[in-house]
Amino acid sequence: MLLTKIKISLLIVIFLVFAGCQSKKSSQAKNEKIKGLQEILTGEQLVDRSTQTPTDSSLYKNPELPVIDRVRDLLSYMTLEEKIGQMTQVDRQFLESDSVTPAASVNDIGTYYLGSLLSGGGSSPSKNFPKAWAEMYDGFQKIALSTRLGIPMIYGIDAVHGHNNVVGATIFPHQIGLGCTNNPQLVEDVYRATAEEVAATGIDWDFAPCLAVPRDERWGRTYEGFGETPDIVKKMAGAAVKGLQSDRLDNPTSILACAKHFIGDGGTKWGTGLDEKMDQGDTQVTEQELREIHLPGYLPALEAGVGTIMPSYNQVNGEHCHGSKHLLTDLLKRELGFEGFLISDWQGLEKMGGDYKSNIIASINAGMDMVMVPGAAKWGGQKYTDFINLLIESVNEGSISELRINDAVARILKIKFEMGLFERPYSDKSLLSKVGSKEHRMVARVAVKQSLVVLKNDGVLPVSKDLGHIHVAGKNADDLGNQCGGWTISWQGESGPITKGTTIYEAIQVAVSSVTNVTFSKNGSGAEGADVGIVVIGETPYAEMEGDRESLVLDKEDLSAINRIRKVGVPVVVIIVSGRPLIIADELDKWDGVIAAWLPGSEGKGVTDVIFGDYNPTGRLSVTWPRSMEQIPINFGDNDYDPLFEYGFGLSY
Repeated sequence: MLLTKIKISLLIVIFLVFAGCQSKKSSQAKNEKIKGLQEILTGEQLVDRSTQTPTDSSLYKNPELPVIDRVRDLLSYMTLEEKIGQMTQVDRQFLESDSVTPAASVNDIGTYYLGSLLSGGGSSPSKNFPKAWAEMYDGFQKIALSTRLGIPMIYGIDAVHGHNNVVGATIFPHQIGLGCTNNPQLVEDVYRATAEEVAATGIDWDFAPCLAVPRDERWGRTYEGFGETPDIVKKMAGAAVKGLQSDRLDNPTSILACAKHFIGDGGTKWGTGLDEKMDQGDTQVTEQELREIHLPGYLPALEAGVGTIMPSYNQVNGEHCHGSKHLLTDLLKRELGFEGFLISDWQGLEKMGGDYKSNIIASINAGMDMVMVPGAAKWGGQKYTDFINLLIESVNEGSISELRINDAVARILKIKFEMGLFERPYSDKSLLSKVGSKEHRMVARVAVKQSLVVLKNDGVLPVSKDLGHIHVAGKNADDLGNQCGGWTISWQGESGPITKGTTIYEAIQVAVSSVTNVTFSKNGSGAEGADVGIVVIGETPYAEMEGDRESLVLDKEDLSAINRIRKVGVPVVVIIVSGRPLIIADELDKWDGVIAAWLPGSEGKGVTDVIFGDYNPTGRLSVTWPRSMEQIPINFGDNDYDPLFEYGFGLSY
């Protein structure tokens, strides 16, 4: 869509801009795009109609007219307060109840003309099932439509590996696993299924895909990226956007995509982030490194027409991305021609340092279009009313121009019109049967089996289904929550039967023949006489902030379970469930087979497809597997590159 005619030229810009190489054709194309958006802000819009009441014949209500005409018309009717309402996004939980300001209610959607709501991780209706989500969405939308101008809200959610906040939804492998498939068509299929499940609950907008290029496994968000090279991210980015948005944004099952986090979030330096770790830290790179490593993934996303982009918490060489005009306006909007809108990350403006009003001014002037407030002091953030009042004050005193406000609102309205929200504002409950459907679970199963990487096989794999006795062990063997990882039902995720799915142990039980005795012990006891032990070890759930780790060595519980089986002379197959490579070099010689299963999600049968040879493994590492903590950070192409398993490694049968 956006960059189809200038793809080659843009690649030249990205890699050769330092020599000043940019074609005349590329410049003209980008200028045309910018001019097209600016047309909204001229002419008729300059006539102030904010005191007038629109009629049924108002241009913006006519779906037959070009989007640009509808946006210009609607913008002309809007007061400053209505415009700033469109730039405000609030988490639903702070509308429904807030102990700090009990008067807050869902009616604030109408009072403050809120343009958007979201559900952060774990922010769900009291009854967490698909129909309840759709009914909640419709209730909020009804209030938004009752306002003077009847502008529908847009609702966002982090559906980062399926519709992962909703109990019963299909949970797909996290993106690190999808990167190991090296299969963009599969990635498109995964995100298409995700879009259908999200659409079924009424929600319009997915804060995905993550286009980070994780360069240090200690980072707790490593699993959110497709891999450590710009090549693998480029390969998957466009497919993910296409899967979500389909061919047209106004299709009933199309979901607005959000490429994140712009830019360099995977390159932060250890010690510069929260608690002197990595998350939300400083990416210390040259301009060339930024463009060659961290930018390329955004090009196919832009080409696929991604409607929104989320700036990152991190700094680039000391400058906060949320307040960088160079990155948000000069690079993204002008150089790359992005015509969608920017949405801040959760409390992103509060995290910039300095006072809140100054941060608002800096971020909006830098190019931020919508702000995820999201809203309550009890979580250490600003109330959404504070943001609204301070933004109004900043415009009235001239610190932010109304032209900048108009630009932001025009971008937001443009997307809403393109999505067909004015004509189709409510949920389509006929889609509810798609949530957790057999069809989608089969897509997930395929994704799981293609994502698995066999790291070692001393003749023990594939395991025969006809063995007399298989002993299963390990803390992750029969734990669906551990298998899904963070961003599952809640923000950080949790262990246990948190949603619907099949654990690896359950999958083993149904995969073997009737003559095979399958036993289980979490700690590895009771394996005497078994033909093979399958031990499922690794990490327990975590997400951003909580997931940064100074050490990635195996815990004592895992080692004890493996060693207990080895001591009774039983061959051992180790299945590693984790969001990143773990340090296993000292133990590797003691194991007969090793499979990196990443965070496979709800469909444990995809793991057994590989274990028992129903699928000949094709997964290849999208990250380098280090020998020791001392090697980290280690990435493909480094000098003295000598990992335990190199980028692209993987065995087949």
